[in-house]
Amino acid sequence: MKYLSLVLSAVATLISGYLLIQHTSKNSGTTHSGTKTEAAAEAGADFKIAYFDIDSLQNKYEYFKDALAQLKSKEENMNKELSGLERSYQKKINEWQQKGASMSQSEADAVQREYGQMQQNYQQRRLTLEQQLENLKMDYKKNIKTKIEDYLRDFNKDRGYAYIISYEPELMFYRDTAYNITEQIIQGLNAEYKKAAEKK
Repeated sequence: MKYLSLVLSAVATLISGYLLIQHTSKNSGTTHSGTKTEAAAEAGADFKIAYFDIDSLQNKYEYFKDALAQLKSKEENMNKELSGLERSYQKKINEWQQKGASMSQSEADAVQREYGQMQQNYQQRRLTLEQQLENLKMDYKKNIKTKIEDYLRDFNKDRGYAYIISYEPELMFYRDTAYNITEQIIQGLNAEYKKAAEKK
């Protein structure tokens, strides 16, 4: 989840910075009665960017917290299943060791084949479970991103922000808290999530 937010923030920051420069540079060359500086100031006045704190969103957005809890439960179940397989295989190995030298050559060959099959089955099952978990993570990331985007689209209908970006300390060195809309977004997203849960 942290990786997704970092990527989204980087892309949004780069795009918004580029467009802001383009927007102000275009308008600065077409002045009616003032200087280039005045034209740039006017253009900048119409260009508003808001931000939300991605860490706060992750900590307070109920859908996000529920998604993490479900992922953790899925991972625990995966580990339990794999541990169960390991125990059953170890039990079988212990039985073979007890027979030891009393096994015939054909029995020893059969044991070797079975042991190889056990290892293969375990690896295949582990890879399948890990892939299922990874797919679930990707689905949750996609769902969370879509929910935030859909909410922000409605949220911004009458607010006029050119961009709404997520704040990352590693990417942004200054922020004016007057444009921090984190709590508004969290409240709105949680209200929508609660409403959707009540309909089920």
